[in-house]
Amino acid sequence: MSTVNERRIEELARERTLPAGELAALLSTLTDGEAELLYARSREVRERYYGKDVYLRGLIEFTSHCRNDCLYCGLRRSNARAERYRLSEEQILACCDQGYELDFRTFVLQGGEDVAFTDDVVCDLVRKIRARHPDCAVTLSIGERPRESYERFFEAGAERYLLRQETSNPWHYGRLHPAELSIANRKRCLRDLKEIGYQVGCGIMVGSPYQTWDFVEEDLRYMADLQPEMVGIGPFIPHKDTPFANFSAGTLEDTLHLLAVIRLMLPEVLLPATTALGTIDPRGRELGLLAGANVVMPNLSPRDVRAKYLLYDGKICTGDEAAECRLCMARRCASVGYEVKVCRGDHVSRQRVASEAEAPSLAAAGGTDASGGCPLVESLGRGLG
Repeated sequence: MSTVNERRIEELARERTLPAGELAALLSTLTDGEAELLYARSREVRERYYGKDVYLRGLIEFTSHCRNDCLYCGLRRSNARAERYRLSEEQILACCDQGYELDFRTFVLQGGEDVAFTDDVVCDLVRKIRARHPDCAVTLSIGERPRESYERFFEAGAERYLLRQETSNPWHYGRLHPAELSIANRKRCLRDLKEIGYQVGCGIMVGSPYQTWDFVEEDLRYMADLQPEMVGIGPFIPHKDTPFANFSAGTLEDTLHLLAVIRLMLPEVLLPATTALGTIDPRGRELGLLAGANVVMPNLSPRDVRAKYLLYDGKICTGDEAAECRLCMARRCASVGYEVKVCRGDHVSRQRVASEAEAPSLAAAGGTDASGGCPLVESLGRGLG
């Protein structure tokens, strides 16, 4: 006879949701055996849409300056011990050039909310990256901006934007952030990005201070409503120079459980196995793939600045060359039965639209598909070419 949680898992796999309170109940009471069923169902869904492919994102951490004072972050403006740097345009473009040679077809420009990187500077940078590498996608992760800024970045050629809300509950958000920041504005930014046409990523920390399973359920229901193309989650890891230095880190198990639940709720979502997951466990990223993740984000930043971009303590891979990170990631994926795919790695809905739009002309010309080399796999029983 199946357990209550096994029945919840099967219902979640069928319906993509559970009744109120049931998500929190599932996540707070999973046994090891029940978790294995959850992971198995998550892998089935992941492979229905993306097969065995793992998409690469080349992460370029281009500035450690930040105007904000978030209580959990090592880059917070009041941390006088943080080592600050800004990469030049030439350095950023060189990272992209090197990444392209290593088969990266998405570049993620991530940094603190640095006032030196004005809209004009960001737009010029995006245009230059796209001009040098027109078959690549540019993802921005540079925080809260006015809608007009997001529109300019999109027009310049940025197609994706990552903006984790960290928590969707107003009270909890206030415990993690300074008073001048609000979850209402963060959600406004995410709504604007969706309306403009970006592939949007949101996400949360797992096990952050003051988090409850009820808050996590609130996060999951917000994500289901937003329908993001990507969800980035990782365990909270304390930084020694923040007010949360003495709080416990989030756990591997809770993070893996959440990855699997998110995959069942958002079957087509792009879901990274994050660096933070690899930081709390040597095989964290491999286990993340086995829980339903399909994206990894090796670091393309210059090696001499990686140890300065410390959102949390103990960050891995700060001393590796970009080529070492790329080869290591391929080996890690292969060790659990997955394969790094050389392509842009768009959300499957965007791959589908691009493929269908260009199929007639490509067939006539004998060309390849418009999805950047990413194969479309069966979706809900429909064969997608």
